Amino acid sequence: MNFNFSQTLVIVFVLMAAISSQAQKDKKPRPSLKASVAQTIGIDTDIVIDFSRPGVKGRKIWGDVVPFGLAPGNKYSKEQPFPWRGGANENTTISFSKDVVVNGNKLAAGKYSLHFIPSEKEWILIFNKNSALWGSYLYNKDEDALRITVNPVEAPFQEWLIYGFDNLAGNSTTAFLQWEELKVPFNISTAE
Repeated sequence: MNFNFSQTLVIVFVLMAAISSQAQKDKKPRPSLKASVAQTIGIDTDIVIDFSRPGVKGRKIWGDVVPFGLAPGNKYSKEQPFPWRGGANENTTISFSKDVVVNGNKLAAGKYSLHFIPSEKEWILIFNKNSALWGSYLYNKDEDALRITVNPVEAPFQEWLIYGFDNLAGNSTTAFLQWEELKVPFNISTAE
């Protein structure tokens, strides 16, 4: 059987389509889906939080899935302890279009990774300049832009981790993380 160039090209395209079709069938959504929330405060200060939403799925979250203190080092963190990424998958990030004040501390406009060091009564919330990490494994304290202490509060059960904004007051808002039966609020206001 003698094939010409056109017939060969058709066969190649058919094979490529079949392979591509199979690859599409094998794709499944991640267990922790991506999400984003945004809020404008003041005249034009935009806040955007990008995160992935793990589920409780019957597990004990605080002090177990998310350990109190730093997580123990592992092969991904080069055996160095690290904070919690505040979600799943890639880093949770927060961006500000203009300078802001977070719990009374100035923070420059920009995009930051969010990390947490939880404990039973107080948490440390970290805004880190490296927003391109996968999780917190290679977190570097030297790249911190701001660390604040926040107090978690009891909240209604929340199966899927969420971030949101409460207490809107023109030039300010309270951002929060909520998951399982805890809510972790922090105040953000315009710097002007």
